[in-house]
Amino acid sequence: MLTCYCPGWLWYKDQFVSQMGLVVSDDSDRILDIAPLSVLDPRFPGATKVFWPDKAVVPGTINTHAHSFQHLLRGIAVDQPFLVWRDQALYRITPYLDAQTIYWGAKLAFSEMLLHGITTIVDFFYVHNQGIDNDLAVIQAARDLGVRLVLARTFYDWEGAPKAYRESPDDAVARTETLIQRVAGDPRVVVHPAPHSVHGASDAMIQAGVQLARSLGTPHHIHIAEEPFETEETLARTGLTPVQHLAALGAVDSRLIGVHLTWVNTDDIHILGSTHAQLAYCPSSNMFLADGVTPIPALHKAGVRVGLGTDGGCSNNRASIYEEMRMAALLQKVHTLDATVISAHDVWTMGTREGAAMLDLDAGQLESGLLADFVGIDITHVSLLPWSPETLMANIVYAMSPEAITDVIVGGNPVVRNRRLVKEDTQTIAARVQSQSRRWLERC
Repeated sequence: MLTCYCPGWLWYKDQFVSQMGLVVSDDSDRILDIAPLSVLDPRFPGATKVFWPDKAVVPGTINTHAHSFQHLLRGIAVDQPFLVWRDQALYRITPYLDAQTIYWGAKLAFSEMLLHGITTIVDFFYVHNQGIDNDLAVIQAARDLGVRLVLARTFYDWEGAPKAYRESPDDAVARTETLIQRVAGDPRVVVHPAPHSVHGASDAMIQAGVQLARSLGTPHHIHIAEEPFETEETLARTGLTPVQHLAALGAVDSRLIGVHLTWVNTDDIHILGSTHAQLAYCPSSNMFLADGVTPIPALHKAGVRVGLGTDGGCSNNRASIYEEMRMAALLQKVHTLDATVISAHDVWTMGTREGAAMLDLDAGQLESGLLADFVGIDITHVSLLPWSPETLMANIVYAMSPEAITDVIVGGNPVVRNRRLVKEDTQTIAARVQSQSRRWLERC
């Protein structure tokens, strides 16, 4: 079935335009055409028209870094230093999470993200428990809701971490390859190798993940220099910063998606820029855990592509890329004392097309032939008023309430309609998550 969406305003070629329509097909996953309505009517006479006169249609946002299972830990170990937070929340509780619990945690996280206009999620997942059942639970949650998923399948072998996280490099490679085989042919799920960090993964583990990514032709994801302790520890062990050490291991290239990059120096920035490395920037998480401020202007100027991520549900604790757009801009402005250092358009691009480009996805823009992932926004909502075509994008970045998001389309199929999930009932998710959380909290 063909559907022609006819919104009041459409974000097209970096501006809001009116009298334009967007045609999708239930079975193509992509935008078939964007043109003036007068052109689309004779071109697609059989298309079902969906009129949204009081809505703007914008690209779906791209969450380049998240940990879905951490939604189960929201509210635990808040207002604590990073290592205390890690030990009291992640390391204490996650060993008790089984595949069923992880499934419902992922459903909770992905539901919140969809309702907030996120159409693609990178789930940096590391609670493997010596198998792939937990990974498959995350994938199933994404499929059940209809969201697009990149499973950043983490490689983790630090002996200080819970047993549920740890495995050998050979096992990590074999299990990742098995997962890739299991999702082959699914247009909405891909798997990328993701060595956890210089702290959480040995040199052999990092190299195994990077080599696998290169053989697959995918990006590889790594937490880098998130906290001062990681930089100090790596300097003491190797005489190099985390970035320099990863470069020495051959892990820094244009396919690297470094996460955080908070504690980097001038030499690090040069290495990252000269190799055209990429950054998943998580400003709210950096503030929540008092990590520091990533030098976005310097990294961007050096040639590093920047996307936005929410990070985890217990290290943020919201799940909206529109929120991260706002936080990224405001944090950089106040840190540099320069209101012009980063613009609404800059962070809008980070949260849409730059994030998609990092992941090799034909998304983040509304163009014929690209993935039909887009969001309908109520332009009469009080949080967006007053607006004009020239101010609407900035109002979405700086002022919009999540309640203004009414509809979300992924692959041409509605997954949120009139502010409600299409494929799942949020009350069911709430009941299951509450009952699951009581069960494992009693065991901790």
